[in-house]
Parts: sequence; C-alpha cells; structure tokens
Amino acid sequence: MSSPMQGSGRDFLAKKSDLTKYRKNLPPLQDFLVVDDNTYDGERLRATLHLMFGYEINVRRAKTLGSALDQVIEKKPELIILDDILPPSDTATTTIPFLRRCGYEGPIVVVSSELNMYRRAELLTAGAADVVHKDDVDSVRIAEALSRVFKDLTPAAE
Repeated sequence: MSSPMQGSGRDFLAKKSDLTKYRKNLPPLQDFLVVDDNTYDGERLRATLHLMFGYEINVRRAKTLGSALDQVIEKKPELIILDDILPPSDTATTTIPFLRRCGYEGPIVVVSSELNMYRRAELLTAGAADVVHKDDVDSVRIAEALSRVFKDLTPAAE
C-alpha cells in the first residue's frame, strides 16, 4: 500500500508531464488579458500564465467590463481569460458580445464558479472558446483549455 506522500509525488510528476505535453502544442502566446474583479483570482491567473509561458509575456489585468473594453481597444490581446460574473451585474454571456464589438476576434476562455452542463453550453453558444470551473484553475487545467482552443492551429501531439 502506498503512502499519501508517494501518491502526491506521483500526482505532481504526472501533472508536470501533462503540462509539458500541452505546452508543446500551444502557439507562442505573448499578450494576455485577464478580466476578473477579484484581485486574488486575477493574480492567481497571472501567476499561472507566467508559470506556463514564462515571465517575459505580457499579462494585462482588468477588473471591470469598461476597463477590459478600453484595453481591447488600445491593443488586442492574443487571448482573453474572462471571469463569468463581473459586478455590478455583467455575466460572460453579456460581456462577450461587447468584447467582440470592440473588434476582438481571438479566443475567450471563461472562468466560472457557477459551471454546470447547461451553463457551459450557454457560454460556448455566447462565443466562449472554452470554459474552466473557477475551483479547477491551475496550470494543467488552463493548458488543457488552451489545447482545446488552439487544437486546429497547432501540430498534433506526437
């Protein structure tokens, strides 16, 4: 019988291996926009992106829809990671069309704490490229989402 520590080490190595595999098939992204009203969640996403792509990438932050729209107009990011619910009453299903009207045509990955099968379908219909549950945000889950988003743009895994 293995101890919990052995399982944890094995899990860590498996996750690291998965992350390496997913990163290999992603395009060299350099400019991201994280839209999240919660400072902790936004910084966690920023740290996750730096872990995945290195510290030389540009990860911009916006806490409101208005700030996000201003940043998109100023310079289109290569990827937007969008919180599903922004105060006072914006949800990603209403926010995504505003981002598109500002000329953003790239992928939007939505992070939602209210995720179920119905909500996922609703967000994908609204234009999200992928959806991740807020409780599952880590480098492997983000890499999996980006692999799905960019699957047609990257070479197949060997």
